[in-house]
Amino acid sequence: MINVTQEELLSAGVHFGHLKRKWNPKMAAYIFMERNGIHIIDLNKTHAKLEEAAAAVKQIAKSGKKILFVATKKQAKEIVASASKSVNMPYITERWPGGMLTNFATQRKSVKKMASLEKMMSDGTLDVISKKERLQMSRQKSKMEKLIGSIADLNRLPAALFIVDTVKEHIAVDEAIKLGIPTIAICDTNCDPSIIDFPIPANDDASKSIELILNAMVRSIEEGLAERKVDKEQEREREVATDEESEDRKVMASGDEEEGASEGGRGKKPAGGPGANRPRKGGPGGGGAPRR
Repeated sequence: MINVTQEELLSAGVHFGHLKRKWNPKMAAYIFMERNGIHIIDLNKTHAKLEEAAAAVKQIAKSGKKILFVATKKQAKEIVASASKSVNMPYITERWPGGMLTNFATQRKSVKKMASLEKMMSDGTLDVISKKERLQMSRQKSKMEKLIGSIADLNRLPAALFIVDTVKEHIAVDEAIKLGIPTIAICDTNCDPSIIDFPIPANDDASKSIELILNAMVRSIEEGLAERKVDKEQEREREVATDEESEDRKVMASGDEEEGASEGGRGKKPAGGPGANRPRKGGPGGGGAPRR
């Protein structure tokens, strides 16, 4: 359950859609009414879809996977960047690099190249080259950091994408659909919600609306990470208890073996019976009568 009320959605302007002439007919199910040529989004459905998206995000975070946040529009850049950093998730707030998902191996090479340039600058390797070359490499590193610096820790494809404005980020949506990656998106009245796995009908132009929805997603991610931490601690405790139990069993088994060996040693009789060392009657040195 998300801690967002309909009053908060209303005050943030989540219900404001686009002009009627810009609408997408597939958003008709989420539109409440039209006023002054502007569509009004049904906040009941927004709240329900927000809960579904929050539950999905929580499960992904609990499984330890990454969610890639995508928002390149001006009013969403800083909000998405700060929200993603707070939960240690990758994000794209500059131009979407073509083939970011479908050509992920090449993107990883670019990240490695950026890391090597940073290492060369820190250990003094660039001091031996000319000033012009050093300046060119420094500019290249700055440009790469701006574009892909936020995904440097993304070692594999993300488990899901959170997108602000699917019309503007249509390339990211297409790549995610092609690879079967689930998508969660803020869909305004000009968007197509049928191509999104978890659409959230809301205003994707107002910064307050974007911030409110992103804060709800961040709280869900934090809950998922906290549950994952608790599960790991419980699993570790179970492993420790299992190891201690196995050690106790080994100690008990070795004690039983030692006890059995000592009892066997006490009850062992000498070979030949009680009279084994007694001389035979009539033998050489015996007390019998001499032979005639």
